[in-house]
Amino acid sequence: MSRTHKVAVIVGSLRKDSHTRKLAKALIAEAPENLEASIVEIGDLPLYNEDLETDTPPAAWTRMREELGAADALLFVTPEYNRSVPGALKNAIDVCSRPWGQAVFNGKPAAIVAASPGAVGAFGANHHLRQSLVFFDMPVMGQPEAYIGNLYGLFDETGAVASEDTRAFLHAIMEAFTKWIERTALPASEG
Repeated sequence: MSRTHKVAVIVGSLRKDSHTRKLAKALIAEAPENLEASIVEIGDLPLYNEDLETDTPPAAWTRMREELGAADALLFVTPEYNRSVPGALKNAIDVCSRPWGQAVFNGKPAAIVAASPGAVGAFGANHHLRQSLVFFDMPVMGQPEAYIGNLYGLFDETGAVASEDTRAFLHAIMEAFTKWIERTALPASEG
């Protein structure tokens, strides 16, 4: 078996019991043994303001930068707000892209799973997020595309994935992501 890959999972929704967070946890549960995936919280990040970028930036910024810096890859699980990504997710990207030239996720493999209660499956959020990640030269997995619609119907009353077909799809995403990481990750000496 290949080496273990540490994956930072960033959830675009801040609500503790959000369906997007449930989806992220379901994806983590379907990760192969060689993916060590965990959610990195973004809700405590102060809005990015360059005036705060001093020798002692906000502790939450430092925590986030260190957690993402230690990751081999990133998995973004996001809802769509107004045909784009939630503001908190954009702020997390801005925080981790600074100081200028020191983005902690440059070149790291990524995958995006976008979800919405509607039928379109957060297509706009997925593609807006891809635009930001291209700037950081992050190879973003293209297949399988993960636009998950009808999000509120995916989980039963206990929060578990309600359908075996859905569980199998989530498993396929995580298997493909593992292969993507292995193909595209920078060697440790370059990361």
